[in-house]
Amino acid sequence: MRSEIIKILLDNKDEFVSGEDISEKLGITRSAVSKHIKNIKSQGYDIESITRKGHKIIGCPDVLSGGIIKHDLNTRFIGKEVIHFDTIGSTNDYAKKIAVDSIDGTVVVSEEQTSGRGRRGKGWHSIKGDGIWLSIVLKPDIYPHKAPFITQIAGASIVKALRNLKIDAYIKWPNDIIVNNKKVSGILTELGAEIDRINYIVLGIGMNVKTMDFPDDIQSIATSILKEGNNVKRIDILKNILEEFEKLYLDYVERNDKSNCIKICKESSAILGKKIYIINGDQKRKVKCIDINQEGNLVIINKDNDIEELISGEVSIRGEHNYV
Repeated sequence: MRSEIIKILLDNKDEFVSGEDISEKLGITRSAVSKHIKNIKSQGYDIESITRKGHKIIGCPDVLSGGIIKHDLNTRFIGKEVIHFDTIGSTNDYAKKIAVDSIDGTVVVSEEQTSGRGRRGKGWHSIKGDGIWLSIVLKPDIYPHKAPFITQIAGASIVKALRNLKIDAYIKWPNDIIVNNKKVSGILTELGAEIDRINYIVLGIGMNVKTMDFPDDIQSIATSILKEGNNVKRIDILKNILEEFEKLYLDYVERNDKSNCIKICKESSAILGKKIYIINGDQKRKVKCIDINQEGNLVIINKDNDIEELISGEVSIRGEHNYV
C-alpha cells in the first residue's frame, strides 16, 4: 500500500494530493493514509503535508521501492508488480519460491543480498544500497530449449540501457557486462520446467553501481559504474534495463525475432576478434572468437583451425578463472 501511495505522489509530483483523494483511489480510510504517509516519511522520503491541501513529495531517498520503480515505467507488463526488500539472502531464491503464483513480469529487488551468487554457485559481492540486485519472474509460452537465449537478451538489454545513460559497456559472452575491461554486472538465469513446457524463468541481475572498494581477490577484475567515473542513479539504470529488456524479450517470445538482440550483442561484444580461453571445470583452452551467429552461439576457431559453435559456456579474456 505504501508503494501505491508513493506512486500516486510521484505521479502528481508538482502538486498536493489530498488524503481524501488517496483514500478514494486506494479504498482505505484517511486515517490509514496518514499512518502510511508517516511511515513513508520515516523511510527518508521528503513529503510536505499541509492541512486542507494534502501531501506533496519533494524528494526521494536512493531506494528501489515499488512506487519509485513503477513511476513512469514505460513497459507493458515487466515491473507492474514489484516486491522490494531492504535485505534478503537471494532475490533469485525468493523469486523461485513465489514464481508459480506470481504474475508474469514480477520484479523482486533488494537493497542488499547476503547470499547472492553467480553461475556455478559463485558468490556475488553485494553491499547495501550500492548496487542493483533484482530478479524478474517470466512465464513465456516457448519450449524449454529456447530459454537459454533469455540470458543474451538480458545482456543486450543491460548494455543498451547503460549506453542510453552514456556508459561505455560491453558484453563478455554470455552473461557478464564489462566496463573498462572489468566486470560490473552479471546475469543468472534459472529455469523451472517440464519436458515440453516452461513453468517459469527467473532472470537474476546483479550490478555494482556505487561500490568503490572490492575484496583483494577480485579488485583487479571487478568495478562499479561510479568507480569508472559515471555518477548515475540506480533507479535510472534499473528502469532503463526493464524497458530495454521488455522490447527485446517480446521480439523473441512473440515474434521469434532475435535480430535486434544479436545486433546489440555483436556491436557490444568484449570478445569478438580476440583470443580467449574457454573454461570447462579446471580445464581451459585457448581459441579465437570470430562471430556470434544468428542463434546467439559463439563461433570460435580452435588450435587445429577447426570452427566450432558454443551454445553455452564460460570464457575468460585474461585466461583467469575469476569472477565477481
